[in-house]
Amino acid sequence: MKNNLIALLFISLLCSCDKELDVKPDSQITATSFWTTQEDVTGARSGMYARFRSFTDFNLYYLGESRSEIMGTGILNADFRIPYFQNRLNKITAPGPDWGSIYTVIHDINLILKYAPGIAFTSESNKNNILAEAYTMRAFLYFVLVRTWGGTPLLLDPTESFDPATIYKPRASEDEMFKLITDDLAKALELFPVNTYPTKRGAWSKPAANALKGDVYLWIAKRRNGGESALNTALAALQEVQKTDVALLPNFADVFSYTNKGNKEIVFAVRYQDLEAVNNYSGDMYIRDSDLPPGVDAETLKKIGLGGGMNWWAPSETMRKQFTADDKRKDKSFVEIYGKNAQGNPTFYTSIMTKFSGFIDANGRRFLDDIIIYRYADILLMIAEAKNALGQDPSAEINLVRQRAYGDQFEKHKFVSTSKTANDDEILRERLFELAFEGKRWWDLVRFNKAFDLVPSLADRKGQTNLLLFPLSETVMSRNSKLIQNPGYE
Repeated sequence: MKNNLIALLFISLLCSCDKELDVKPDSQITATSFWTTQEDVTGARSGMYARFRSFTDFNLYYLGESRSEIMGTGILNADFRIPYFQNRLNKITAPGPDWGSIYTVIHDINLILKYAPGIAFTSESNKNNILAEAYTMRAFLYFVLVRTWGGTPLLLDPTESFDPATIYKPRASEDEMFKLITDDLAKALELFPVNTYPTKRGAWSKPAANALKGDVYLWIAKRRNGGESALNTALAALQEVQKTDVALLPNFADVFSYTNKGNKEIVFAVRYQDLEAVNNYSGDMYIRDSDLPPGVDAETLKKIGLGGGMNWWAPSETMRKQFTADDKRKDKSFVEIYGKNAQGNPTFYTSIMTKFSGFIDANGRRFLDDIIIYRYADILLMIAEAKNALGQDPSAEINLVRQRAYGDQFEKHKFVSTSKTANDDEILRERLFELAFEGKRWWDLVRFNKAFDLVPSLADRKGQTNLLLFPLSETVMSRNSKLIQNPGYE
């Protein structure tokens, strides 16, 4: 059985993320010879990223943003997406994604961490870099798990047999989860041989690990009573990212251009390329030409360009009405579409997300933009958040983001520090404008303790804090008798 599992793993490794992650068939790898050469390890690394990409194409967005105030129904039947933005999840018909795809990647990681240390490399720094990437990836995935479901089973070894003691574990405590996450990050940061970015920024790096560390410790400070110690740790890690080869691009739209992937604002993004991946979640937020109503004005048609995808769900009015007309991020975030009624008057029809609008070829519009995990504007706003919580002035970082957003209208929007509470409100709002549709909003709302204040579908359920977590699906529960359901979903 062990050999069969390894053989299946090898088959899964034949797909790759980009040229940097290609598996080169330098040796004849079989179930009995796997994990003997450095090529085996680099192949496993490619498989780790390929499976991670499969998780990010839809599920990362469902977990990290779909329950926020950003999305609503489009012109088509939003179907299974409705319970997300209505916050009507349940364990049977609408549990949300299960954690299977996450643990699949964790299994890949655990194989690397088990076998790679014992394999000779021509370059020890290359081996250390792969190990560091694996530790960082595991920290990120457990961070996703604990924010989504609370404590989940801690699997630190690969599943290479059907030993029930290995496979079926109870849920760990959140304290145990965060200890593993912070320990893994500490190991990763020790192992990364250089503080630079890989080609195209499509893999974990030391700057990306520090970005994750800042994110983790902000959560520990604000959701786990970590206090000033955690805030200082977060701030220091985020400021380390600032010292690297990273910068805000002058034009907001250029950050997301398909032809400008891996630009200097990117800290880490998941690579999506033609012939390597299928359309990701952004294709569910656009619109086909055939679905456009009569009477759409020429300016709107120009913004849309060639249609594509399906308007299953759409940017909500709650989100759209907060943008001002002079915010340069507005058109590169969403477009409102108006038709004309029988009297010839403009009538709102739907909206589409334009931030990740892909590219156009002979087959139409293709939604293969990279999924950004961290970028510099996010880092700046997390620094502002940490500074504000520590009683420091967050103005510099917020205003760097706003200067790009408003250009010659910046003085009207210049941030001036007031109280901690008011500053926090402004930082959270700025994160909405800057990071909409990047899979972060729900976790931002939870971290700032604002989900029940800002999500319309939660307004009448204040105090039901169990709703901040997802239910465990009946499928997940049926696979492991040691699991206990989250409160409120029994």
